Amino acid sequence: MLITSTKNEIVKSVRRLRERSARRESGQHLIEGERLVFDALEAGIVPETLFIEQGRTDFEARVSALGVEFFSVSRAVLETVCDTSAPQGIAAAVRTPDLTAPESAEDFPHGLIAALDALQDPGNLGTIIRTADAMGAAAVLLGTGSTDAFSPKALRAAMGSTYHLRIFQCELSETLPKLRESGFSLVCGHLAGEERLPMLNRDCVIVIGNEANGVSDGIARLCSLCRLPMLGRAESLNASAAASILIFETAKKINGIEF
Repeated sequence: MLITSTKNEIVKSVRRLRERSARRESGQHLIEGERLVFDALEAGIVPETLFIEQGRTDFEARVSALGVEFFSVSRAVLETVCDTSAPQGIAAAVRTPDLTAPESAEDFPHGLIAALDALQDPGNLGTIIRTADAMGAAAVLLGTGSTDAFSPKALRAAMGSTYHLRIFQCELSETLPKLRESGFSLVCGHLAGEERLPMLNRDCVIVIGNEANGVSDGIARLCSLCRLPMLGRAESLNASAAASILIFETAKKINGIEF
């Protein structure tokens, strides 16, 4: 089926997913571009709606081989749906996974977990998810006040890693004590911390704070505090850069890796 009208009801429903309120209401989110869409498909995610630009027979063949149905759409339709200014020929509405955190600490995945305390910037969030994925993390915890991991910008920054690990929304002040009691080490980046990582258990949570205010006092009191050594003249790093270094160094330590 070919859709050429930007006023088509299916088109309008997918376009609304650029807004957080529509994503919450529908339980779906928008993904666009070859990499994101095919990463999702290969992860076993079946789109609610899939648009392929008219004439992109390469995409049509790949999608058909996976047994996935799609709509052929005009360039104008794709441009009105997508968040980017130059769409890559494919976009989809997919079901957002359940983000509810387990009640029991025993039901959380073991290993490295990144926890975000009211992180606001979607680009930072996506970059942290990508780094966590690359370093073998099992999950990302989105504390209250954190931005949406399934916004278009966060998804693009994560480069497909959003579908490679578990993502939970939770109240960190309630979840972190449970994890600590079950044997997780808790570490957060903090200006008052030591310039070295503490002794860590194999199960470990790295907490990254808000871009402007850092980790909140209540959360910091639950953790061992760690400050990155600054050898140059810069006073600080942005949240995603600092998080990437902490995640990398933590993953090395708990896995016994030298680099």
